[in-house]
Amino acid sequence: MASMSLRFSPNISSLTNGGNLWRSKHSNKIFSYGSYFATKTSMYQRKNEIEYNLSKLQQPILKNQFKSVEGVSTNEENKKKYIPKAISEESSGSEESIASETKDIVGSVKRFLVALYWFVYPYTMFGRTLSTICASLIAVERLSDISSPLFFIGVLQALLPFTLMDFYVNGVNQLYDYEIDKINKPFLPLPSGAFSFTTAVVITVSSAIMGFLASYIIGSWPLFWGLLSYFLIWSGYSIKGPFLRWKKNPLLAATCIYTNLALIYSISFFYHMKTFVLKRAVVSPKPLMFFVAFMSIYSLGIALFKDIPDIEGDKAYGIQSFATSLGQKKVFWICVSIFESAFGVAILAGLSSSLLWVKLVMGLGNAVLASILWNKAKFVDLSDKASIRSYYMLIWKLLYVAYLLIPLIRFSYV
Repeated sequence: MASMSLRFSPNISSLTNGGNLWRSKHSNKIFSYGSYFATKTSMYQRKNEIEYNLSKLQQPILKNQFKSVEGVSTNEENKKKYIPKAISEESSGSEESIASETKDIVGSVKRFLVALYWFVYPYTMFGRTLSTICASLIAVERLSDISSPLFFIGVLQALLPFTLMDFYVNGVNQLYDYEIDKINKPFLPLPSGAFSFTTAVVITVSSAIMGFLASYIIGSWPLFWGLLSYFLIWSGYSIKGPFLRWKKNPLLAATCIYTNLALIYSISFFYHMKTFVLKRAVVSPKPLMFFVAFMSIYSLGIALFKDIPDIEGDKAYGIQSFATSLGQKKVFWICVSIFESAFGVAILAGLSSSLLWVKLVMGLGNAVLASILWNKAKFVDLSDKASIRSYYMLIWKLLYVAYLLIPLIRFSYV
């Protein structure tokens, strides 16, 4: 029992009260054992406290500097690997910056393309594209010509240089109308600040150079002369200089638009397809004559109408137009009458066809277009620029449909 008391006594006092025998015989040993256990106990407790305090001190440092990763062990008990967290934060930060830069680049490209879209007056470019297709269809003699790859190549050959020249024509006009457009068209790229003046100059000049280069590579003389005429007429229309800036004279301005829409487009595209692409002689140009007649009338209406919404800026900068001279309302109804006359010519041309289906499609189709134009004209508010521009866009949309109907006259002469 005495030995049991020695073995399991929790403190020194119980150990020394175990009996006289042990006190007398082994008092020195008991004291040494007690001192030993007391010393060991206090040292063990002190060691635990030091380790605990050190672990508490190191824990926040480890949290801030290290990241625990499962699966690889430097400490065999928890099988975890600590990787510097600073590296992770730097890599995630660099990924975010790359994603942000990519988003900025994509946004910049989108904004540039939108500005470029408005820089070229898309409705005029789309109209010229349909005019190219219309004149090319009039030039064919057999339906098999349309299914030939040669036909589509010829259309693309006509579209490429003239599309590039569209950028020049619209660009040079906006460059010289910069101050006027601040009043009349503040939404355009230059007055709105979407394009700098330098950017607009670079686009304009490079487009003209590339247009002529494309025409030279293609090698079609009808296209080249048409492109050169297009370049010269619209340069004279827009550029300020001696005997230039033709847009300041209402008669010269109308002549420029008429020559472009009625003659240059139709004749150059027709002869390009007929002589250069299909390699055929021009035998019967009657469909071409009808096309020129229709476009002569319609383009005259466009030439007069286009200045109606711009009357405020034109007056401020001394630009004389029929709208500033005769008044908006009078010029508006003159234009509506001209457009109706053009559709009347198309109806008569359709009715003169020997084919019943051509008579029906061209007659009814153009009659519908004429009625839409007339009915919408009644609701135009001439004091509201938005209302005038909306009707102006309708004029172009009706012309787009007419471009699809005009080639049908070709079947009357096949």
